[in-house]
Amino acid sequence: MDAEAQDSFREFVENRSSALLKTAVLLTGGDRHAAEDLLQNALIKAADRWHRIDEPEAYVRQILYRQQISRWRLKWRRRELSVAEPPEGTGAGPDTSATAELRLLMRGALTRLTARQRTVLVLRYFEDLPEADVARILGCSVGTVRSTTHRSLARLRALAPELTALDPAAAEPRPAGDFSPVEVRP
Repeated sequence: MDAEAQDSFREFVENRSSALLKTAVLLTGGDRHAAEDLLQNALIKAADRWHRIDEPEAYVRQILYRQQISRWRLKWRRRELSVAEPPEGTGAGPDTSATAELRLLMRGALTRLTARQRTVLVLRYFEDLPEADVARILGCSVGTVRSTTHRSLARLRALAPELTALDPAAAEPRPAGDFSPVEVRP
């Protein structure tokens, strides 16, 4: 890698690594150490091809997703309990206790989902990708993404019913006979 490419890569890592780490933390179910390993491996792979990459962030995110899929497929995976502090600790301002409780509740519920369920939810709602893109990234059909999303959300609601109580749309009773959709997605 020449000096110009090294500078460009360093600048990318400095500017985008925190956002990429947040995605990696979500993909690994809150395990910061595994997320750091996932991101480090993705950046190493990207560095090897840096001079040929047109959209660096999209390329690194794609590597993150694919590496996480590969981790699911390993049958001999070890489970480690992580007690690292959440990555949100370096935020811009002080966190309110209600927001902190919500984050802890959500993190606990996400860690109890399977890796596949967690990844689908991260791609659909955190990354805000359409179902077709999620299907392409995961190498499955759009129907599989839809059913996995549905089952994942149902399991998340069962694991943490407190989250449903925090959703203003779910708390408002709808009039009888009101069949309007709660959420419309393209």
